[in-house]
Amino acid sequence: MFRKILIANRGEIACRVIETARKLGVQTVAVYSDADANAKHVALADQAIWIGGPAPADSYLRGDDIISAALVTGAEAIHPGYGFLSENPDFVDAVQAAGLVFIGPSADAIRAMGLKDAAKHLMEQAGVPVVPGYHGDNQDPEHLAGAADAIGYPVLIKAVAGGGGKGMRLVAQPQEFSEALDSARGEARTAFGNDAVLIEKYVEQPRHIEVQVFGDGVQAVHLFERDCSLQRRHQKVIEEAPAPGMTPEMRMAMGEAAVRAAKAIGYKGAGTVEFIVDGSEGLRPDRFWFMEMNTRLQVEHPVTEAITGIDLVEWQLRVAAGEVLPARQQDLRINGHAFEARLYAEDVPAGFLPATGRLSHLRFSPAARSDSGVRAGDAISPWYDPMIAKIITHGPTREVALARLAQALRDTQVAGAVTNLAFLGALAGHEGFARGEVDTGLIARDLAELTVQPPATPQQRAQAALAALGLLGTVAPLSGFSLWYPLTRSVLLTHEGETFEALVRTRGPENHLVVVGEIVIEALHRRGGWFFDDEPAVPFARDGAAITLFADAGHRFTMIDPLDREGAAGHAGNLIEAPMPGLVKAVFVAAGDTVTQGQRLAILEAMKMEHTLTAGRDGTVAELLVGAGSQVEAGAALIRLAEDDKEDAA
Repeated sequence: MFRKILIANRGEIACRVIETARKLGVQTVAVYSDADANAKHVALADQAIWIGGPAPADSYLRGDDIISAALVTGAEAIHPGYGFLSENPDFVDAVQAAGLVFIGPSADAIRAMGLKDAAKHLMEQAGVPVVPGYHGDNQDPEHLAGAADAIGYPVLIKAVAGGGGKGMRLVAQPQEFSEALDSARGEARTAFGNDAVLIEKYVEQPRHIEVQVFGDGVQAVHLFERDCSLQRRHQKVIEEAPAPGMTPEMRMAMGEAAVRAAKAIGYKGAGTVEFIVDGSEGLRPDRFWFMEMNTRLQVEHPVTEAITGIDLVEWQLRVAAGEVLPARQQDLRINGHAFEARLYAEDVPAGFLPATGRLSHLRFSPAARSDSGVRAGDAISPWYDPMIAKIITHGPTREVALARLAQALRDTQVAGAVTNLAFLGALAGHEGFARGEVDTGLIARDLAELTVQPPATPQQRAQAALAALGLLGTVAPLSGFSLWYPLTRSVLLTHEGETFEALVRTRGPENHLVVVGEIVIEALHRRGGWFFDDEPAVPFARDGAAITLFADAGHRFTMIDPLDREGAAGHAGNLIEAPMPGLVKAVFVAAGDTVTQGQRLAILEAMKMEHTLTAGRDGTVAELLVGAGSQVEAGAALIRLAEDDKEDAA
């Protein structure tokens, strides 16, 4: 076993690797950027080395500097985690040339699976079924459009070097192909430095089922399947193992196909073979096709660990250190069911845009496994993936595991950044999902239902008002009533874009009347806690003017100064603003242009994804405030439309 390893990554996966390394008595070296100087993974590691600026290209993608850090600290091996350099074969070659061990597959194996078109040809030769499509070298747009016509719409455009949904577009009609191709190529060029694409038939009722494989360079086993069908824009949201509705025949067929794929390239380490499955007639052994192989540890690996009892990171370290496979196929068993939910800082009502912010409060359920790379007080950086945590539950049956996930989500408390917690809770409570009726289109079909946020009740608004006035603290047992002569105060709060006033009439240290609109709520402190019209207070956190009540996945209130109330009004509709920090990738209009509502004006790139900004109304472009290539902050004004004459006339 190694004495010391360097982890060429950050966030939760770096923390995850450190956890297992410590269990095995292996020392760890962390690397960090300027943005991560005080990050959790830096604090957990035995040593930490600075490698550059906050942009990944200036730090976590600088392979030479990472290798130098390993050599300087005496590390014997490098664990890549996932993302960044984890599937870069040139980095693997450089690691080995420096006399270090890469904890993962060979460069040849990564190259074999790195380009999706070549990988599909290889899989066909290995007897693994593949989806009908065009995987050729001719990248002329007209040729690609002709291939799409031959395959038959709908089709998927996919970056050959892609992954994680980047560089992927669904095209339903021929007239949409050209714009979708340009968009997919642009995103692929930014994310991977390669804008080549392939075209595949889109399966109408697809399920995404993947198989965890593990090899030692000679032999390989599979550790059963995971169902990752709950996706939004090709990004996994909730994963589970095993797949609901899986039959022994289907599991055997998929497992054997995945092992053939691993053996075909002499695979070493943890990998995942992803399949697209036609679930329209149940799970049948003749209805699955190879999509791609991820030559690294997957984000969702904990659900496999939960049902097999195997620490996959431990296996990675042991095999990389020279051991043979720690188990044979016949030794592996499935125990129960597991779920993983990905908790992100993202603004769901705004279209799931990545969010930033300082986590003023963070608490996870003690009854669930929570893999996280952040702590209370940490900031969600605009430079990296906005994941807060992965929440994992296990149970003897799918029903029990899902109920435990729902409870763990209810028990999770986050303040300081908007999150997808309510959305995850809605998914966990979705009746169809509970019955195992899953496919990759579920979220899109039921999105409106899944993104409904229950409004804060009058009682919760009353609690927020008392919290804003500092009246929810512990009540001293001998508080004198002379200080509590009836007193009425008002407080202004905002909640979900609405400003409201609450009047608080204090009748004693344990007794208040709160008027919200036309409703009067009685707030009493008894039996060691506060009650609002006999409803117990919910847990809450306050950070300055921000108050978060941890009910319904979190209700956020902000106390405002009455003098600032009128200042909140702006020139709605005239300014197109950046919804998040990012890079202005392209601007499609010029000053003086006439635009229509919904017209594409610019593209903002953030966290390796492209976001289209459109006109909110008909009008004329008065001024371009930024140009392509500009780095902007959230809320920055990008384009100004001329004043609407109709509004002026009114």
